[in-house]
Amino acid sequence: MKKIMVIFLAIVFTSSCETVGTGITAASNAGVISEQAADALGRMNTAVTDATKDITPSEEYYIGRAVGANILSKYKLYTEKPELTAYVNEILNVLVINSPRPIIYNGYHAAILDTDEINAFATSGGHIFITRGLLNATDSEDALAAVLAHELAHILLQHSIKSIKNSRFTGAIQQVAGIAAEAAGLDELTKIFDESIREAVNSVLDKGYSREQEYEADATAISLLAAAGYTPSSIVEMLEKLKTQGSGTTAFPSVGSVLQSTHPSADDRLVEVRKKLVPYQNVTDNSAIRKIRFATVLKK
Repeated sequence: MKKIMVIFLAIVFTSSCETVGTGITAASNAGVISEQAADALGRMNTAVTDATKDITPSEEYYIGRAVGANILSKYKLYTEKPELTAYVNEILNVLVINSPRPIIYNGYHAAILDTDEINAFATSGGHIFITRGLLNATDSEDALAAVLAHELAHILLQHSIKSIKNSRFTGAIQQVAGIAAEAAGLDELTKIFDESIREAVNSVLDKGYSREQEYEADATAISLLAAAGYTPSSIVEMLEKLKTQGSGTTAFPSVGSVLQSTHPSADDRLVEVRKKLVPYQNVTDNSAIRKIRFATVLKK
């Protein structure tokens, strides 16, 4: 039985789930495997099939909305100055329009959270939350755009959706291990999967976004800023500002790193960001033309 389980996993990684299901049925009909084994293999195949299904745009939105509801259960919305929320959304819209994915299921929306904490969050549904504390920490519209661009990048790159898919697959492997043990009557089979399962759960559910994903979001943010006419190096301005304010480990993290624990430091991100800025070193800094608008809205 153990051999059959190993063969099944090999087939899953090299064949479609439909093909696997057909093979299981044929093997059972031919008497190659027992009905018990066929039932176990069939349930394994169903678990893997469910785990690998694509998440639709509407599902992506409703998942993000649920995450947003969790965020709003911890923080109140800032409603004192509606014009400030409108301003943040205007900047976001400029970035979105010039992005590779300007249209999603229910559009992109930004909101301000009424807290002095320096933080920002993004959900797969196109929701971006920025705290009043982080907003007040910005010194220019371009720096604010850099924060929004980083969060928007996580949405565009579907980082949270990829984490969910990984989590689904982890769950499927756990289920496969349980079914295998049940069918074989051996605890030994579950031990085969224990180490890999622990690692998968640790990386997906405990750590959150990987450092590579955070660096990828910063790199994408730079391109978004450039495409929208903002100064790409403004992301350096923002990271430097947050570092001096003691927020080096949580500089505008998104929901993955807020719920988990391995957000790279501002220093690490600055090293990577400066590498990505090399192709943009000759871009003219035109942030001065937005200075009055920024000062007027934020009353700075």
